[in-house]
Amino acid sequence: MYETVVDLTTGHWIQLILAESNKTLMKLFATIFYLTIFLSSLFSYYFFKKEKRRHKNRAKLPPGSMGWPCIGETLQMYTQDPNVFFASKLKRYGDIFKTQILGYPCVMLASPEAARFVLGAQPQLFKPTYPKSKENLIGPSALFFHTGNYHTCVRKLVQSSFSPEVTQKLTPDIEKIALFSLESWANGQVINTFHEMKKYAFEVGILSIFGQLNKTYTDKLKENYSILEKGYNCFPTKLPGTAYHKSLMARRRLNQILGEIVKERKEKKLLTNNLLGHLLNFRDEKGNALSEEQIADNIIGVLFAAQDTTASVLTWILKYLNDDPKLLDVVKGEQKALCESDYGENQSLTWSMTRKMPLTYKVILESLRKASIISFTFREAAVDIEYDGYLIPKGWKVMPLFRNIHHNPEFFAHPEQFDPFRFENPPKPNTYMPFGYGIHACPGNELAKLEMLVLLHHMLTKYRWELVGPSDLIQYSPFPVPEHGLRARFKKEF
Repeated sequence: MYETVVDLTTGHWIQLILAESNKTLMKLFATIFYLTIFLSSLFSYYFFKKEKRRHKNRAKLPPGSMGWPCIGETLQMYTQDPNVFFASKLKRYGDIFKTQILGYPCVMLASPEAARFVLGAQPQLFKPTYPKSKENLIGPSALFFHTGNYHTCVRKLVQSSFSPEVTQKLTPDIEKIALFSLESWANGQVINTFHEMKKYAFEVGILSIFGQLNKTYTDKLKENYSILEKGYNCFPTKLPGTAYHKSLMARRRLNQILGEIVKERKEKKLLTNNLLGHLLNFRDEKGNALSEEQIADNIIGVLFAAQDTTASVLTWILKYLNDDPKLLDVVKGEQKALCESDYGENQSLTWSMTRKMPLTYKVILESLRKASIISFTFREAAVDIEYDGYLIPKGWKVMPLFRNIHHNPEFFAHPEQFDPFRFENPPKPNTYMPFGYGIHACPGNELAKLEMLVLLHHMLTKYRWELVGPSDLIQYSPFPVPEHGLRARFKKEF
């Protein structure tokens, strides 16, 4: 019984203890609960203020207008004088502004520092980009669509193909093409200078890519490439009969023609020191060769890069010299003095002689500046990027404006004037970029300068020309050239 009473008493005390414990626990839980709410509120307030400050301090989009839905300001940019379009933007918004071109939101940058920042940046920040329609025509494996190891390998191949050592050996053959071209112009007919310069540049491009090439192949390549290029700037519809569809068909035929040339070169083991030879000889660290598609895309890419730009510059040089008779006489004097002092018995031009044309070379440099054939280039932001206090969102196109830098009076006094003597002193760093900048700069710029010097030498010493009709209007297709391609009549001097 005693034990029973003891048990009952112990149970009672246990119940009392448990009751008190429950009250204590409830108070503890309540305290913890309210403390948790308080701390949560405190942290929430802290993070809210931090997030508010972050958004407050976050870079804003650059100023500017996005234009009309979908088309943006494409029509204004491609149908106006680029100087007028860009100058109005810069005056209103400054050196960085936003717009919409070809359906893409864009940020345009018009300072040397910004151009260097974009073009010299690592690929993880900015990547090269082109409209898909153009990529389809040129070929997705072309050098300028890529970054990384593939780009590095192919760029080295292209650079080695256009190195000074290789290029100077092409001088006699370029001279033959130049003489043949000039002779064909001097028949009393009015020519479209731009179109004829394109033919000349195309022939030099074929020479630099293939070396000596069978005329049948050259004619086929020329015929189909002329169809192909007509679709570059057309609406990209694949409906049969449209210019773009015809271009796609021509691109397929070009693949077949290039395949035949490659097969023949391999069978005859004609892997010479030119671009095609370097592309065919290439093997990566695993011993893999380039595919025929990769070879074809890069050949078409080089033709695309070499033809219109060089032809445009030569057309503008003709106009600028014609507009300044005194300068024309001085440049002619330089070329004729070169003939008298350096020509040997064979009366042919040598590579070393092209190094002795300082004024003519400055005319080329100034024409590249004033005409600014490549007004801008496209890049795409690979991540969100902040520059100069503004946000460049991931996926937006970024366009360094070479033309505005070249026409900025802060860097080039009286930029509207054609003055080759301004290049007596080198321009400030990053203010002169006619061939681009960084890893995607034009690897064939020395070849382009050589073919210009060769043609100008013989044109200035053996021919004279007169312009037919007005020459002050400009057309954009898309490169700026004088209207109607600068109509002219050539005559041979005896």
